Amino acid sequence: MSPTTASPGETEQSVLVEHFDNGISRITFNRPHKRNAMNRAARVGIVRALDECRGRSKVIILTGNGPAFCAGIDLKEGEVSTGDAELDRRTEWAAVQEEIRNHPAVVIAAVNGIALGGGSTLINVADLAVVANEAQIGMPEIGFGLYPTLAGPAAQLRLQPKHAAWLVLTAERIDGTTAAEWGLVNIAVPLEELAAAATALAERVASFDATALEWSKKGLWKIPGEISEWTQAIAYGHEIAGELRARSTALAEGLGRFRSGERNPGQG
Repeated sequence: MSPTTASPGETEQSVLVEHFDNGISRITFNRPHKRNAMNRAARVGIVRALDECRGRSKVIILTGNGPAFCAGIDLKEGEVSTGDAELDRRTEWAAVQEEIRNHPAVVIAAVNGIALGGGSTLINVADLAVVANEAQIGMPEIGFGLYPTLAGPAAQLRLQPKHAAWLVLTAERIDGTTAAEWGLVNIAVPLEELAAAATALAERVASFDATALEWSKKGLWKIPGEISEWTQAIAYGHEIAGELRARSTALAEGLGRFRSGERNPGQG
């Protein structure tokens, strides 16, 4: 049977994109009636939004419209094609995570509600995360007789083993407060404070040099994900420093401020 084709109108409505003057963009999942489950149109919307942010955004906030952040993949949809083989490849769920992971902007998940299965994967692939205390995060896959194909490995790479095992093996959800205690997110706040907290964090990060942020993000993914040996990790740190000297004047400017007696952010 031939796959159904996703409509352009549905793609546009499934994901909303806003750009602000301070180098921050916000991508909002907009299928509240489906708990922001990711059908093909929504996945296309995310990829296109990320493309739109490339070169203009230092920081991207990911959040959901309605009571859910993201309930994972839309299992009811079945096989749907965009009609473009390359776009189909880029919008497979695992490929969407790579689009986020490899994007030059720092990605902040603002978890406003339910995050199940693939929704929890989005939290783990984000560089930083702020969650509402009231949010519910979990992996229902074991109830389907399945190991969580993406959410499981993502949690196991990010969390302590027993915490990951709890999510994988019990199908029970944790709230935002517990997610912060477990290190799944950076901070938990009341739902009414979530947007302001995510924006404040985004503004803090966006105040720094874009090239330094991009290469720092590369370093955070590379070590210890790909490099776990001490000497090799330090060598990669020197490699990043060399790239920054070659690609940006920010380091020279920061040293110049320091030598003239000015304080840089975070300086003791």
